[in-house]
Amino acid sequence: MKRTISVADKEILITGAIVKKASIKAEYYEVVDQPAAFVDQLRNSKLGVDLFTFLQGAADTTPHFDYHLEWDSISVLSITTYDAWWKTQLKDKTRNMIRRASKKGVQVRIIPFDDELVEGIRDIYNESPVRQGRKFWHYGKDLETLRKGHITFLGRSEFIGAFYEERLIGFIKLVHGRNVSNLMQIISKMSHRDKAPTNALIAKAVEICAEKRVPNLHYGMWSRGGLGEFKVRHGFHRVDVPRYFVPLSLRGRLVLKARLHHQLNSYLPRPWMDAITSLRSKWYALRYREPAAAEGYPDSAIKVAGEAREN
Repeated sequence: MKRTISVADKEILITGAIVKKASIKAEYYEVVDQPAAFVDQLRNSKLGVDLFTFLQGAADTTPHFDYHLEWDSISVLSITTYDAWWKTQLKDKTRNMIRRASKKGVQVRIIPFDDELVEGIRDIYNESPVRQGRKFWHYGKDLETLRKGHITFLGRSEFIGAFYEERLIGFIKLVHGRNVSNLMQIISKMSHRDKAPTNALIAKAVEICAEKRVPNLHYGMWSRGGLGEFKVRHGFHRVDVPRYFVPLSLRGRLVLKARLHHQLNSYLPRPWMDAITSLRSKWYALRYREPAAAEGYPDSAIKVAGEAREN
């Protein structure tokens, strides 16, 4: 059970039926500067929220607030210069993948957010109903829905497109914040994996951050499996950032004290979760005949806003 409401000009996602938990919908891109005042507004909102959770920020790892604290593990690339990244942070195979994109005729450039881009995004999204072994949440959406979904944070965003024969085959939505830029969206067509467009897109994002002197590039949660290996090969490493939990009711205090404030699947042993994930991926692969990922190139599709935390 989910719903979105607005509090103090921020979109709040409320989940749960018995215990209602609130969070900033785009928590990796919006920082709660004055959490005490924001918590008071939530308490006085009559929304019946039991527990509020928020992140301190993707580039700030030192705890500053006196609330119940846990840690989120995210993927971050530390950037000084593009040359330093290319020479010292990349694996040899990854450099070859980026070179391959250029040799295959892939062109990567910053593009405006317009109707042509939205149509290109829809074409990429409608390639397959399955991504990374699960149903793809953007499959089949109409143009207006996609336009509204991608227009967020437009004043501090840049769209990077990968083109082959002047057709969009992949894109990044890069959102700039305080000492960090975030890969809010990164996805490429599976039919063009052999041209390594995702690798080329990441290289362009690093180049932009280096030019802007942004020291950190954030790429979602710290990952396992193929996507995790993909991030490591591009120089990303694990960074633990503070996540706070604030009870707003007696029920919230009891749930937090009993440590029952996470999703049920987070309490399952990791081998069980891996087995469930594997079975789910096989089922969707059979049902939708999903193509296997090429070596060194995962089926990379990520939406960080609202992304489930990995435990």
